[in-house]
Amino acid sequence: MNSQNILNIAFHRYSKSELAKILDVSPRTISRWESTKVPKMATMALANIIQPEESATRTKTFSFIDLFAGIGGIRLAFEDCGGDCVFTSEIDNFCQKTYRANFFGWHPFIGDITTFDENKIPDHDVLLAGFPCQPFSIAGVSKKNALGLPHGFKCATQGTLFFDVARIIAHKKPKAFMLENVKNLMSHDKGKTFQIITKTLTEELGYHIHYKIIDGKFFVPQHRERIIIVGFRDSVDFSWDALKFPQNHPKLKDILHPEDGSEKADGEYTVGEKARVNQKYILTDHLWAYLQAYAKKHKAAGNGFGFGLVTPDDTSRTLSARYYKDGSEILISRGRQKNPRRLTPREAARLMGFPDSFVIPVSDTQAYKQFGNSVVVPVIRSVAEIMIPYVLRMD
Repeated sequence: MNSQNILNIAFHRYSKSELAKILDVSPRTISRWESTKVPKMATMALANIIQPEESATRTKTFSFIDLFAGIGGIRLAFEDCGGDCVFTSEIDNFCQKTYRANFFGWHPFIGDITTFDENKIPDHDVLLAGFPCQPFSIAGVSKKNALGLPHGFKCATQGTLFFDVARIIAHKKPKAFMLENVKNLMSHDKGKTFQIITKTLTEELGYHIHYKIIDGKFFVPQHRERIIIVGFRDSVDFSWDALKFPQNHPKLKDILHPEDGSEKADGEYTVGEKARVNQKYILTDHLWAYLQAYAKKHKAAGNGFGFGLVTPDDTSRTLSARYYKDGSEILISRGRQKNPRRLTPREAARLMGFPDSFVIPVSDTQAYKQFGNSVVVPVIRSVAEIMIPYVLRMD
């Protein structure tokens, strides 16, 4: 199906203004596409719009809101388990662009949650949030205790993004929530930050919580430890023992472009008859020499800094949001006498468990940031699978 056919089908389903809003372009741009060639990325986004909407035909058994949504990794996992997203918040404009290119629906989508009135948030069964970790003030709480003044979570968490999660839970009282964060949340400020979070969720808000550090390497070929906090409004017999891990650990070769013609070239990340990785992802002689010298210098000094060279049979280190800098944390070996290469954005998406149907409408720089900040989708899906049955039993 060519781009014009895709555009015509989209016109049958949406007005030009609606399409412009979804694709984050002007209505004039949509009109121009009628007589000119539709850009490749726009065609991909349009194709994603008009494909049979599984979310519309699948039975939706519970509702959820997606806070600090990023590019929607958590949403993707919970939709796979029958969830219906009724509210989204993400402040980053580039993340919004990627999110809108992959998820549709006319529920509220706002930017800054810190200034948004919780009364305007729709009722929901589950609150989902991959909130950033920020410092918590212990001194402020201690001072108010000394003065005999009330504090609670409003004081203890004020000025942090967790405060917004807490105030929404307090007001909307969802049946459950799932929060995701970096492993170091537990040790931040000698454990005081995590103590405030757990105390807020349990003593202040009255939820029963369960938390666990899960390494993504069991689901994707990447060592990535993250803490998952699951909370229920009622006491339930939830257990992490029910979490399902894949029997076979994946390897990098499972997510890399095969470069043998078995995968169709996309013209940007891979090119030619055999869909070889684009030359721009292969390190130049100058950069490769610099990285080797840098690693040698730090090794001599007893430091562990340096590039991370891996083969297709390995598991990579953690993909960070700074991968766009030079990609040295995960370099793919191309064999002896050949310079290694960076991951392509599509491979970065696969490394986080995103399907190939996931549209990447942003630059490589933004794509690396977005996937490096995202969640391992199959990890979250496995958590959702053992969490949702309890949600469905609650009144």
